[in-house]
Amino acid sequence: MISKELLDILCCPETKADLVLDGNFLVSVDKNTRRRYRIEDDIPIMLIEESEQLDLEAWKEIMIKHGKSFD
Repeated sequence: MISKELLDILCCPETKADLVLDGNFLVSVDKNTRRRYRIEDDIPIMLIEESEQLDLEAWKEIMIKHGKSFD
């Protein structure tokens, strides 16, 4: 599990946007890139080329779930 302290200092390597913890993924709050980074064995894989780009609807659902603005 990712600690709150680690989550507070991590950011999206592409945009430097904040991240939200969603299950075994860290999701960027950046609406343009909508990057999702997986977590393996409690280690976030923060490589852009290893991330996936969520479609807009899936990203919005995650932002709503975590109380984040998406406009």
